[in-house]
Amino acid sequence: MKTIEIPRPDDWHLHLRDGAMMEAVTPESARHFARAIIMPNLVPPVVTRADAEAYRERIIACVPEGADFTPLMTLYLTESTDPSDVADAFTSGVARAVKLYPAGATTNSHSGVRDLDKVMGVLETMAEIGMTLCIHGEVTSSDVDIFDREKVFIDTVLDPLRRRLPELHITMEHITTKDGVDYVAGAETNLAASITTHHLMINRNAILAGGIRPHYYCLPVAKRELHRLALRKAATSGDARFFLGTDSAPHVDPMKECGCGCAGIFTATNTMACLAQVFEEENALDTLAAFTSVNGSAWYGLPVNETKLTLVRHDEPVEFPERIQTGAGTVTVFDPMTPVYWSVED
Repeated sequence: MKTIEIPRPDDWHLHLRDGAMMEAVTPESARHFARAIIMPNLVPPVVTRADAEAYRERIIACVPEGADFTPLMTLYLTESTDPSDVADAFTSGVARAVKLYPAGATTNSHSGVRDLDKVMGVLETMAEIGMTLCIHGEVTSSDVDIFDREKVFIDTVLDPLRRRLPELHITMEHITTKDGVDYVAGAETNLAASITTHHLMINRNAILAGGIRPHYYCLPVAKRELHRLALRKAATSGDARFFLGTDSAPHVDPMKECGCGCAGIFTATNTMACLAQVFEEENALDTLAAFTSVNGSAWYGLPVNETKLTLVRHDEPVEFPERIQTGAGTVTVFDPMTPVYWSVED
């Protein structure tokens, strides 16, 4: 057996939901991760400082006794968001970032932004105080092909915004294309990107080849193989602008396996084992710590975790649970479609 030790990782994009679902999935992330940026797309969304404080307390109540897990809160940007409340949430330490969802882009995003001009006051305030804007980088126009939404967003929304407000600190979340990789790599300041575990391991064939497989459907949707390879190159490069954001997004199985299934892949349970497999395949285990434990911390102005996590490589493939049980129903765990030989040491 082979072992590697890295600083305990962080997840810079995580969905915990609420209620019975949150009670079940929070321990799955707390087992391996020290901190996580928590997405605010609840119903109703987490818009204000007070909303974020209340949600944080509900999350903390779900962390198992003895676990060291810190939720880092975000605010959901709406066209009526109060800039002073955002600033207060940030300076008080309640919220680490603000999340911009283009309206209709993904799960529970209908309260999101339709007209960027209507939120410029918030964005200007954030630029002044150094608060990060996390962006779901897709347009939602019906005339844009779903596989082109990220590229069009870069060209028509993100690049104009960065030219208009270059001081704004932006995370382009869960990038899925070579276009996204190249755009972030070409930025000198104030732009970074998170990459998910599943987008490093699957392309769009996983969803469509051999029948429709709903548990591989997510938004942004998985793209062509050339894009997956570009993501793997970026993730394993050690470049400080790229870091892990799992976008682990649980839905109960009946909501995935239906005529209009929800978007989201639940990866919290086996993310670290899958990532070790990816980095080994790319002969880049020496950069795993940068991607999972160092780059995101630096980007968000936080210290690297002092505690460690140990990964073990086995001679035979490791088995993971097919699903977890929650009070809301069963949730299927991500199947990477390839043997994984790594596990996290207990």
